[in-house]
Amino acid sequence: MAEPVVVSRRVAASPDRVWGLIADISRMGEWSPETTRCRWVGKVTGPQVGARFVGQNRNGKRRWATPCVVTQSTPGRTFAYRVNVGPVQIATWTYDIEPTDNGGCVVTESTVNLENKVVAKLGDLMTNVKDRAEHNRANMEVTLARLAAAAESA
Repeated sequence: MAEPVVVSRRVAASPDRVWGLIADISRMGEWSPETTRCRWVGKVTGPQVGARFVGQNRNGKRRWATPCVVTQSTPGRTFAYRVNVGPVQIATWTYDIEPTDNGGCVVTESTVNLENKVVAKLGDLMTNVKDRAEHNRANMEVTLARLAAAAESA
């Protein structure tokens, strides 16, 4: 298991507003430079623990899908999910939201890669990413900047 990649950003919007944007996975393509869209699968169509969704991702000409399951969902505080490919756990993604004294919040996005070295190498070849941690860190910076802009524009 790799070390977590963690990025935080101050947002001039309420924790509930920020959480609502994050937990609406259908909007993830607006924030992420890699995820182009997400959709719920199955009967659950909202951010409940155990709900499943699929993310569509792109890096240059490479495209792939990521099956995910929600692992934490606390309005205004936390939204987290795990990426699985079949029985193999690939990564966890977590958004933690802490209120600030001025009515805004700090949102922290973190991810941990869970795959073994063989699966990680296959993933690198499939996605054309050589350093997943640095790639994720750069994408997370963009994701949080876009999320903040959307949250602060209301």
